Amino acid sequence: MDPQTIKRRGVMLVLSSPSGTGKSTISRNLLESNKNLELSVSVTTRARRGSEIDGRHYHFVSEREFNRLREDDALLEWAEVHGNYYGTPREAVDIAMGEGRDVLFDIDYQGGQQLMEKARFDVVSIFLLPPSMQELQSRLVRRAEDAPDVIQKRLNNAIEEIPHWKEYDYVVINNDLDRAFSEVQSILTAERLRKERSSPALFEYEKFLLSGAES
Repeated sequence: MDPQTIKRRGVMLVLSSPSGTGKSTISRNLLESNKNLELSVSVTTRARRGSEIDGRHYHFVSEREFNRLREDDALLEWAEVHGNYYGTPREAVDIAMGEGRDVLFDIDYQGGQQLMEKARFDVVSIFLLPPSMQELQSRLVRRAEDAPDVIQKRLNNAIEEIPHWKEYDYVVINNDLDRAFSEVQSILTAERLRKERSSPALFEYEKFLLSGAES
């Protein structure tokens, strides 16, 4: 029996943070470094930014379409953030998890709370914190994607978001991007090896090992 054939259930990796903390960059690096990890593409009513591609970064929908998905129970979680709605389509996640693929959720704490309530065994949650509020403001300004009033709104929201780190399994402070990425990658690697995710197949592997001892 090849150990590489031991099947496991996928991990739902939740990354949350105030806007500007580096979540999107770490998410992108994770996806590039892990063939078995795929991004859960959220639906949102937010306007598309110039650098974003519909269907790759988000599924951009009208508020009417978003409400229809929510009413049809087609969303695993949803939340209102900065005056816009975001949600996670259910079907694609269910398929990936059942096939042993890991799914990355780049979502805010409201969505994270809902996922942890609905699928606590599957969810591994990480909250990213900035090194300081001054650095957070500098990053939002350097990003040059939002108007000054939007940046201020994001900073105000960060004051509400930051205390929610206590609800997460892990906390990573992004003072150095390479180190923060390494820490998140280490968490994912360890969580993939939890015995509960592979327990049915491990019982079979145990039988295989012990049968060899008896021969």
